[in-house]
Amino acid sequence: MTEKWVYSFAEGNANMKPLLGGKGANLAEMTRVGLPVPQGFTITTEACRAFFKSGKRMMQELKPQLLHALERLEAAKGQKFGDGSNPLLVSVRSGSVTSMPGMMDTILNLGLNDNTVAGLAKLTRNERFAYDCYRRLIQMFGNVVFGIEAIHFEQLLLRLKHSLGVKQDQEVAAEGWRQLIDDYKLCVKRHAGRDFPQDAHEQLELAVEAVFKSWNNQRAQIYRKINRIPDSQGTAVNVQSMVFGNMGDDCGTGVVFTRNPSTGENALFGEYLVNAQGEDVVAGVRTPQPIDRLKSDMPDIYDQLARVCKQLEHHYKDMQDIEFTVERGKLYVLQTRNGKRTAQAALKIAVDLVAEGVTDKYEALQKIEVSHLDQLLHRGLDESKVTEVLAVGLPASPGAAIGVAVFDADTAAEWKKAGKRVILVRPETTPEDIHGVLAAEGVLTSRGGMTSHAAVVARGMGKPCVCGCESIRIDPQNKHMLADGITIAEGDWITLDGVTGRVIRGAIPLQEAKVTDELVRMLQWADEVRTLRVYANADNPEDARTARAFGAEGIGLCRTEHMFFAPSRLAVMQKMIMADSPEERKKALDQLLPMQQADFEGIFEAMDGLPVTIRLLDPPLHEFLPQLDELQHKLQQADSDAERQQWKHMIRKVQSLHEFNPMLGHRGCRLGIVYPEIYDMQIEAIFKAAVACMDRGIAVLPEIMIPLVGDASELKMLRELVDQVADQVLGADHRRDCKYKVGTMIEVPRAALTADRIAAHADFFSFGTNDLTQMTFGYSRDDAEGKFLSHYLDKKLLPHNPFQVLDAEGVGQLIELAVQKGRSLKPALKTGICGEHGGDKDSIAFCHQTGLDYVSCSPFRIPTARIAAAQAAIMQKRQAGKPEEAAAV
Repeated sequence: MTEKWVYSFAEGNANMKPLLGGKGANLAEMTRVGLPVPQGFTITTEACRAFFKSGKRMMQELKPQLLHALERLEAAKGQKFGDGSNPLLVSVRSGSVTSMPGMMDTILNLGLNDNTVAGLAKLTRNERFAYDCYRRLIQMFGNVVFGIEAIHFEQLLLRLKHSLGVKQDQEVAAEGWRQLIDDYKLCVKRHAGRDFPQDAHEQLELAVEAVFKSWNNQRAQIYRKINRIPDSQGTAVNVQSMVFGNMGDDCGTGVVFTRNPSTGENALFGEYLVNAQGEDVVAGVRTPQPIDRLKSDMPDIYDQLARVCKQLEHHYKDMQDIEFTVERGKLYVLQTRNGKRTAQAALKIAVDLVAEGVTDKYEALQKIEVSHLDQLLHRGLDESKVTEVLAVGLPASPGAAIGVAVFDADTAAEWKKAGKRVILVRPETTPEDIHGVLAAEGVLTSRGGMTSHAAVVARGMGKPCVCGCESIRIDPQNKHMLADGITIAEGDWITLDGVTGRVIRGAIPLQEAKVTDELVRMLQWADEVRTLRVYANADNPEDARTARAFGAEGIGLCRTEHMFFAPSRLAVMQKMIMADSPEERKKALDQLLPMQQADFEGIFEAMDGLPVTIRLLDPPLHEFLPQLDELQHKLQQADSDAERQQWKHMIRKVQSLHEFNPMLGHRGCRLGIVYPEIYDMQIEAIFKAAVACMDRGIAVLPEIMIPLVGDASELKMLRELVDQVADQVLGADHRRDCKYKVGTMIEVPRAALTADRIAAHADFFSFGTNDLTQMTFGYSRDDAEGKFLSHYLDKKLLPHNPFQVLDAEGVGQLIELAVQKGRSLKPALKTGICGEHGGDKDSIAFCHQTGLDYVSCSPFRIPTARIAAAQAAIMQKRQAGKPEEAAAV
C-alpha cells in the first residue's frame, strides 16, 4: 500500500513540521485555531524524497492522492478545477522544514487557460483582472517549470507598456493583457519547444514536480550549505486555493513582521500594495506602502491584521513574518513563520518576549542564532558608503577593518609603530607573520581556507580576516595587488568586511560594536543553564584580559610559540636554534626566560584565580628560521666573507632541520625529549611567574600541557621534568599554594586509543581537534582546503568541512573513547577541547553530550560559546523527554 503523501490543512498541526514542512505545518496550525486561511492541502517531504529516488514513477503513484485531495478542495470551495464557468484556481508553493525564504519556487493562479480565464472574467465581472492573472501564470510557469529566464517575459512586458504609454501594471487594460498573453505563449513555444499546457491537471502535476526539483536548485543548495541544513530534509509542496489581491481597490497584498526585524522594536513592520498580487511586493515593480498606512486605507483590515499578529506571536512565542491578502474587503492569512532578524533585533526580541510573559528564558535562549553574535561583537561597515567592491573571498573572521595595504609583516609592524592603520595583504600567512598580524587592523590572503593560519590567528585576536580571495593577484615583491583590473599599491586604502568576505576600495567608515543590555541579560541566562565551562585560547596578557571581559572561566590554550615571533624575540630564538652546543643554547635560553616569565605573569594577573593551561613549545624549530630561498638570496647579496659564512651556516642549519612531513616530524613533546633544556626553560618561566604573582596576592592555577604525546612513556618522562623544576623553583611554601596540574593535548589517534595508560601520568586531557582531525582523516588542512575539500563538500562526500564542524562519527569516536578510557582510571580526569571547534555550535553540542568539562575558543567567540553551551544543555534535557528539567536546568 502506498504511504499517505497528501494531507489537507485540516488534518495537520504545528508538530508535523518534519512531514509537512514549516509552511504546511503552520498553515495547518492556523486552520486549526480558526484563522482565515484559504483552504488547501500539503504534499509531504517524504513524497519529495521519494521523487528524487524514482522520479516519474513516484509522480504516477502520487496522482490518485493528488486528485482525491483536489476533489475535496473543490467540494469545500464549491468550484471545479479546470471548469470554464466556475473555475477553482490554486497556488503551488514550496515549504521546507527549515525556513529558506526565497530559495525555492512558487506558482500562482494555476488552473487558468484560454477557457477558464473567460469564466473567471465573467464570474468576477472584471476582464482586466482575469487576464492579468493569466499572463502572471504563464510567466511564472514558464520560468519555474520550463526554466525560461524571466528576462524574456520582462522585456515583452516593458515593450507592451511602452507601446501603450503607461508605466504601472494596473494601468494596462484587458486588451493589453490579451496581447501580452499571445506574446507570452509564443515565448514559451520558442524557448520550451512546446505550447503552454491548457489542461489544468497537467499544469498541477508539472508544477508539483518543478517545486520538488527546486529543492536542488543552485541558490537552495548554497543556502543549505551556509546554514547547515541537511539535504535529506526535502521540501513539502503546498497547494492552496487562490485569493486575489488584484481585483480592485478594495483588495491588496502585503508582508508584515510582528516586530521590527532590524531593531527589535515592538511595533508592526512591513509593506503592502493595493490591487496587487503577492510577488509585486517583493519584485519591486511598484513602490509598496508602509504597513502603518493601512490604518487609513483600510482601518478595519488593519485592526484585524494587528489582532492576528498578536495571536500568532503569542501562539508561536516568537516574532512572526506573515503574508496576507485582502480580497474584496476580507483578510486572508497565507503564511506565517518565525521571522529572520538582525543579531541586535534577535536579542532585544528574545529579552522583551520573556519580560512580556510570552515565553521563558529557556525558550528565548533556544531561539538565538549564535552565529549572529559575531556580528554584534565586531565593528561593522556603514553600508551606505560602500561603492566599489574589488573582490569577495571567504569571510574567515568577522568584523570590519580599514587601513592601508602592506605586503609584508615587517612593514606592517613598522607602519603601526608610526601610527598608521594597516591591512596585511599576503598570498598566505605563516607563523613568521604573527607580528604583522598583530599590528594589522585586518588580514587579506589570496590562498587558504576558513581554518588557515591567517583565519585561525585573526579570529583568535578578534581581527577581521578575508581568506582565499583567489580573484586577487598579490605580488609581495613589487608590493601591489591586482583586483578586478585595478592595481592597489602599498599605502593605498582598502576596507575588509569579515562578515561577507568583501574587499572594498577606499576607507569605508566603521560603526563600533556595542555590548548591549540585552546581550548581557542573555549571557546571564546562559550561564545559569550551561554545564560546560567556557575557556579562552589566549597567548598574551592582552588576549587574556579581553577573554576575561567576555566571560572566560580560564585559559584552555596558551600557545607559547606565539610569544617568540616578535622581531626582538625571534632573533634570540634563532640564536638558540643555531647553537652548536648545549652551552650556546643555554645562553640563548637564559635570554628568552625573562621574556616568557613576563608574559606568564601578565596572563596570571589577568586570570587571577582562574586556571591557565600553557602548552609547551609545539611547532618544529625550522618554522622560526627564514625560508631557504630567502637565505640563499641574502648569501648572494653578502659583502664580506664573514657575512657569507654566517648565511652559509644558517642555510646548513635550515637544511638539517628540513622535514619531509613537519606535521608528523620533530615537534611537540619530541622536541622536549631531544632538547630538554627548551622545556626546562619554559617550565622554569611558568613557575617563576607563579611565584612572583603569588607574592603579590594573585591566585595562580597553572596547568602545563605537553603537546603531541602518543605514548605514555613520553608524558611520564616530561611530567618528571615538570615536577623536578617545580621543586627547584617553588620551594616548600609556594609548592603547597601552587596547585599546578600536568596534562597532555590528545591530538594523535594512538594517544586516544591508549588513553587509560596516558591518564596514569595526566591530570587533564585537552583535545587538539585541529591536528586530531588532520591525523584521523589523513588530510593536511591547508592542502585539503586549498585543493580538494570544496569538491568533497559539493559532491556531498562529507556533510561539513571537518575543520569547522567536529567530525562526530570519526574524530568524535576517538574523543569519546579517550574520555571513557581516561576516566576509567581517573574518574575526576578533567577533559576539554581547545581547537577552533571550541567556538562552533554543533561541536559544542557534541562536547556537552560527551561529558567534557570545558571548551576553549578565541576570546571573541566566548559569548557565542556560552550561549551554544546553554542551548546544548536545554536540548539534551528535551531529547531525554524531561521538559520540566529543561526548564530548571
